[in-house]
Amino acid sequence: MLGEKAGLTFPLLSDPEEKTIRLYDLLHIRGGPKGVDIARPAEFLIDPTGTVRWVNLTDDVRVRASGDQVLRTADSLGLGAPP
Repeated sequence: MLGEKAGLTFPLLSDPEEKTIRLYDLLHIRGGPKGVDIARPAEFLIDPTGTVRWVNLTDDVRVRASGDQVLRTADSLGLGAPP
């Protein structure tokens, strides 16, 4: 798998049919090069029960939450790494 080859320790999602993109309301109509539809950049924190606890959405691919911001938010939600 691509993620394993890159040394990632988390799963990657490929969504060519836009099922998950639409489920999470991430479709950015005409947001891509030459006006093609693309997924909006987003970060999610999901708890162990599968509940989405935090979302950071943007229409600009250059705007992302920093790693520190995500970690602080996870800690404040009690989603930090176990002791």
